[in-house]
Amino acid sequence: YVLNSSNPLWIPPLRIEQKKLFDPQKNVMLRKAPHQLFLAAEGNECVGRVAAFIDPVFNHYWKDKIGFFGSFECIHDQEVAIALLQQCEEWHRSRQMIALRGPINFESQNWGFIVEGFDRSPRILAPFNPPFYNELIIAAGFHKVKDLEVFGKHTRDYVMPERFVRHQQRLMLKYDLEIRPIRMDKMVEDVRILLDLNNRSVAGNWGVAPVSLDEAEMIARSLKDIVRPDLILIIEAHGQPIAFVIVLPEVFNALDGLNGRLFPFGLFKLVRRLKKIDEFRFWALGIVPEYQRRGIDSLLYLATFARLQQQDVYAEANYILEDNFAMKDAVIKLGMNKVRTYRVYEKKITPSAGN
Repeated sequence: YVLNSSNPLWIPPLRIEQKKLFDPQKNVMLRKAPHQLFLAAEGNECVGRVAAFIDPVFNHYWKDKIGFFGSFECIHDQEVAIALLQQCEEWHRSRQMIALRGPINFESQNWGFIVEGFDRSPRILAPFNPPFYNELIIAAGFHKVKDLEVFGKHTRDYVMPERFVRHQQRLMLKYDLEIRPIRMDKMVEDVRILLDLNNRSVAGNWGVAPVSLDEAEMIARSLKDIVRPDLILIIEAHGQPIAFVIVLPEVFNALDGLNGRLFPFGLFKLVRRLKKIDEFRFWALGIVPEYQRRGIDSLLYLATFARLQQQDVYAEANYILEDNFAMKDAVIKLGMNKVRTYRVYEKKITPSAGN
């Protein structure tokens, strides 16, 4: 909160939610992942922080030995940054990891440093950092391993081409498709469906591993008060779920001016502002392998745009891997433009001898 306070675009996240990220009783990821938190201090002043952790599920899935760092915050001082990252390296080296990747944070899909698009405010479940963080990480010996791209558009600017309408109708008939929102009265059942679809659809995608049921339930609990059921869609083919999309209201703007606190008056302001949100994020989209590359992704975007156009809002697709050309093609056809890029870095490390 101190390091970012001078940035006019920064909106403080809720402090109570930030505390939960570092509490193993409330963040199931910490209960499964060996981790260590580091602080850098000069005298009595804290000048940086970083978290080191190992994801056993990820390494088992990929048959690899990748260590991760995240939750990185630092003053504009290369010596401090190197000291923090070296601590992460040593911690991972002693545990026989062969590479250090990050930033990957203790929050679902919260990856990377912004490298393009610094003129935009923070987004829900996404990083926010000053430009110099990229300078610090490169000077510490890290290199780019993957970019994650964000595309955005105002729904009022979109007119669905007639050929899209015809293609949508053909798909619906060909595969006997039905698009439905999640059922709040059967939330547990639908969360399990979403989890299964997600794990099947992203199998083999760079950087991801299967999400467990308890992680999915934790995410669902944390988001249940802000989600709109009509913007979480499941597509069924011949009565069987094959695809999904989750679109979240962009709540960060509603936090502006609260200084991360709900009390004594922040809660009332937040409740009032949540009803007026006019920005949304395509947070997750997945299609099972046997139905990929058939235009189902465009169908999900179009179905969501049709709902959002009733309000005239701004929508972002976030994140899309830089080499996921099929997904990028779908959003570009919708007229969405790239507005931000996040970058994940990596550094090779040599495991300690004799361990």
